[in-house]
Amino acid sequence: MTAASTALHAARRGSDLAAAADDTCDLLVVGGGITGTGVALDAASRGLRVTLIEAEDLAFGTSRFSSKLVHGGLRYLATGDVATARESARERHLLMSVIAPHLIRPLGQLLPFTPGVSGRQRGAGAAGMAIGDLLRLQARTSGKVLPGPHPVGTARALRLFPALNPRGLRGGMVTYDGQLSDDAALVVAVARTAAGLGARILTRVRAERLHADGATATDMLTGERIEIRARAVVNATGVWAATLDDGLTLRPSRGTHIVLDAADLGRPTAALTIPLEGSISRYVFALPQRGGRVIVGLTDVDAPGPIPSVAEPTEAEIAFLLETLNRLLAVPLARDRVLGAFAGLRPLVDTGAAETADVSRRHLVRTSASGVVSVLGGKLTTYRRMAEDAVDLAVRQRGLRAGPSSTASLRLIDDPASHGPQDAVVEETLLSRAAVEHAVRFQGALTAADVLDRRTRVGLVPDERARALPAVERIVAETVADLR
Repeated sequence: MTAASTALHAARRGSDLAAAADDTCDLLVVGGGITGTGVALDAASRGLRVTLIEAEDLAFGTSRFSSKLVHGGLRYLATGDVATARESARERHLLMSVIAPHLIRPLGQLLPFTPGVSGRQRGAGAAGMAIGDLLRLQARTSGKVLPGPHPVGTARALRLFPALNPRGLRGGMVTYDGQLSDDAALVVAVARTAAGLGARILTRVRAERLHADGATATDMLTGERIEIRARAVVNATGVWAATLDDGLTLRPSRGTHIVLDAADLGRPTAALTIPLEGSISRYVFALPQRGGRVIVGLTDVDAPGPIPSVAEPTEAEIAFLLETLNRLLAVPLARDRVLGAFAGLRPLVDTGAAETADVSRRHLVRTSASGVVSVLGGKLTTYRRMAEDAVDLAVRQRGLRAGPSSTASLRLIDDPASHGPQDAVVEETLLSRAAVEHAVRFQGALTAADVLDRRTRVGLVPDERARALPAVERIVAETVADLR
């Protein structure tokens, strides 16, 4: 694949949209999150002619609001869901070893042995780490890719997370998981790899109605109505899936994170694992991020009612996360130290469980009465397997000629970020003009919001976003005009 073949930009969108309206593709994918782009890549890698449509932007929904972890499922082990943990460990191995090692690094996660963590929680956590390591070995993930768990003393624990309260601290256990450089960047890389194999990736195209042979859609930039013909259709719209198929029953769960300045926590180099009071299966994590930030999350609460375009965290959720973190800190952080907050909606399949935290994270692939294949549930770590299962079902259901999936051995394109402080648009963000232009020329960004909120993550801190917006709007407009 060449840079040109994988480049997504306004001009390519225009030509691909015209072509999509003129012919019949093998597979139409609806939804531009990690699941939908994964389906597009799986299908394109089998030689199928693929069109993907997304009402907003790549990674617009849940896919940009994760904890940015590629994880083996410590929480699933704590609830006895070994099958989900095993699948997660295998997919984590593929991502870190073959598919996207350039986008993921190992991150230490410290479970501190402190008065705020009970003996039962310490024991359960250590046991879960040990079982998780067996799954790591079973998945054949080497210690060089992902080290095994080990105990640490008090001094080491404080070096890993300096803001911990040293009083009563007796070291802890450290385990490792994968951390994405950015979740939205993974979605863009998957989409661009699919484009390099011939898939049409069309953002700002909203599906109005789906049927077994295609969709009625609207170009959101022009308002034009389009009929897209396809031999098979996959609904990968996540929490919005039921709006296109009233036979689906979903139970959205809201997961909220808060954004902190890493300096307020002593610039930790490992994540902090905090068991919820009285629980051995639920945790809050304080996760160091690039750019001097730490995100703390996440909640797991029912989110009934109409699905919003962007979920909003509540003050109660922000307070809960801050209070949970403060239980273990030497100097508690006040509400005014929270730089930002974000929330995503998990597209959980309704199983009748009392709480969303008890709903399985296993995915479900099914065919509706109309003949459309829907892929539901799951999580970011297992997107590849979800996509494989969805394409397998579409191929069988519609009699498409395609071989088996090859994505377990297909590396995503390497697209180094072009951020740099030397010509920063706004000094505090380290967002350069080159990074903005690259997002528009190669990563499918059409607006300043695409750049600030998804190609970069400046938008996670509202004050920084507001300062950068005018300059980014100007650069995006100039770059889009230059592409025409």
